[in-house]
Amino acid sequence: MKKTIKLAVVAALALSATSAFATNGATLIGMGAEARGMAGTGIGIAHGAESALTNPALITSVEKTEISFGGTLFMPDVSYKIQGGTAEDSAADMSMIPEVSLATKINDNFYVGIGMWGTGGMGVDYRDAPATSGTMNMVTNLQLMQFGVPLAYAKNGFSIAITPILQYGSLDINYVADTTGDGKATDNGMGVAQDLEFGYNIGLAYEKNGITVGAIYKSQIDMEYKGFSHVVKPFTGNTYDNDKLSTPAEMGLGVSYAMKEHTIALDYKQIKWSDAKGYEDFEWDDQNVVSLGYEYKTNGWAARVGYNYASSPISEQSGAYTNSANLNGYTINMFNLLGFPGIVESHYAVGASFDINAQTSVDFAFTYAPEVTDTYTAYNQQAGATYDITAKHSQTGASAQLNFNF
Repeated sequence: MKKTIKLAVVAALALSATSAFATNGATLIGMGAEARGMAGTGIGIAHGAESALTNPALITSVEKTEISFGGTLFMPDVSYKIQGGTAEDSAADMSMIPEVSLATKINDNFYVGIGMWGTGGMGVDYRDAPATSGTMNMVTNLQLMQFGVPLAYAKNGFSIAITPILQYGSLDINYVADTTGDGKATDNGMGVAQDLEFGYNIGLAYEKNGITVGAIYKSQIDMEYKGFSHVVKPFTGNTYDNDKLSTPAEMGLGVSYAMKEHTIALDYKQIKWSDAKGYEDFEWDDQNVVSLGYEYKTNGWAARVGYNYASSPISEQSGAYTNSANLNGYTINMFNLLGFPGIVESHYAVGASFDINAQTSVDFAFTYAPEVTDTYTAYNQQAGATYDITAKHSQTGASAQLNFNF
C-alpha cells in the first residue's frame, strides 16, 4: 500500500524540477489560489473545497459539490556569499506545486471531501558554483505533500471538522567537503530519503450576520529521513544522530466580515518550529503569522489583495553555544543560511476570479516576498578562523485554479 501511494505522489512531484521555497519558513501561506490571493487568510473565511487544510470546518460553504484543480509556480531568488567572495545564485529557481480538492454536501448537516495538496518544501542548488565559492556545491531538496479527507458537521451557523492527513515527504542533501581532515574534498550525500506518516487537522467555525470566526489546530507530523544524520555528523564531531525532520504543529484564529460586495479577513496563527524534531536542533524559532486580506466580489468576478507577515524562524547563533544535539552555533548558522534559508518575512498578494459559466470559474493569484539579507558568522575548521556568510532571498509566486460546481 505504501509503495502504491509513494508512486502516486512521485508522479505528482515530477511536475517540480526543483524544490520549492514556501513563504512562512517551509510552509505555504495558503492552500489554493483564492486563499493565496488574500495572502493566506482562510481560518475565518471560506474558500470552498480548498478550505480542507486551512480550516476544514469551512468546506460547509459548498452548495452541492465543488472540485478544484490548480497549482502554484514558485520562483525563488536565492544567493549565498562568503566573506571576501562573490555571491553565487542558487539554480533552484522554479518549481510547480499541485493541488486537487473536492468537497460535497451530504445533507444539511454533513459534508465530506478529499484532496491532495503540495504543502511546502525548501531547497537550494549550488552544484555548478566554483569550488572556491564556499558553497560546498550544496544541494538540498525537501518536498512535502498531504492527502486528506475532511469530515465536517454543521448546524445553526456552527461547524466542526477534522481532516485525517497522510503526509509524504522527500529529502535529499548533497555537498562536497573535506569531512575527515585529510585535506581532500569528497562527495557527501544521503540520497533521496522518503517517508509516509499520519497527522490531522481540526477546525471550528461560526457564522452569523456576515461575521465568521474560526479556529484550527494542526498536529505535528514526525517525519524520518534515513541518512539525514549522516550528512550533519561531519560538522558535529560525528555526534549528531537524529534522522527526523518533523512538520511542525500549527494553531490559529481567524475572523472575517462580509458586507454586500466587500469582505475583509484577518488570521493569526503560530507555527511551532521550536518543538519540531530536527528544526529544534537547528534552533528554528516559532513563527507568529499575521495575514490580512480583502475581497471585492460581484456578479461574475472578484478581486483580492492581501498582506502576510512572519518574522524569520532563523536567527544567528553564538559559536560558543552547543545545544543538546551537539550542534555548534557556527554549524547551525552555515546549514541554515546555505542549505535552508527560509528567511523571507513580508508577503504581498493580489488575486482575481472569473465565472466562465454558472458551473465553472477560474482563480488567479500572484504573491511577492521582497528580498531579505542575513549575515551570520561561520567557522573554517581547517583554517581555525571565523568568517562571515551572507544569504539573500526573495520570492515570487503565481497560482491558478479551475473550479467546477455541480
